[in-house]
Amino acid sequence: VQLQASGGGLVQPGGSLTLSCTASGNIARIDTMGWYRQAPGKFRVLVASITGGGGTNYADSVKGRFTISRDGATNTVYLQGNSLKPEDTAVYYCYADLPNSSGSCLTRYWGKGTQVTVSS
Repeated sequence: VQLQASGGGLVQPGGSLTLSCTASGNIARIDTMGWYRQAPGKFRVLVASITGGGGTNYADSVKGRFTISRDGATNTVYLQGNSLKPEDTAVYYCYADLPNSSGSCLTRYWGKGTQVTVSS
C-alpha cells in the first residue's frame, strides 16, 4: 500500500490551499484517513481525520479554517485550508488505517510529507 500526497507549496497569509492524498495497492477497505503536520523543531501532531463513515476530528488550531473530506471510490483524502497563518507552516503527512482480513487490527500507512509554507 502506498500513499501519494500532493498540493503543498508557498501560500501568502490569509490564502488557501488544498492537499490531496491517494492510497493505492492491495486495498480492500480503509478505516480512518487523515493528516498530521510537523513544524521545524516540533513533534508531529494530528491536524484532522475522517472515518469511513464520514466522522471528522480537527485540532483546535485549525477548527473553522480547515476541512477534511474523502472520496471512497478513489481512496483519496483531501485537506482544504483557508485563512492560512504562518504558524500553519509545516510538512504535512497523510495516513490511512487499513484493517486486516479479520478486522481485528489496523495497520497505519504513511505518505511522504508535502511542505506547506505560509509566508509573504
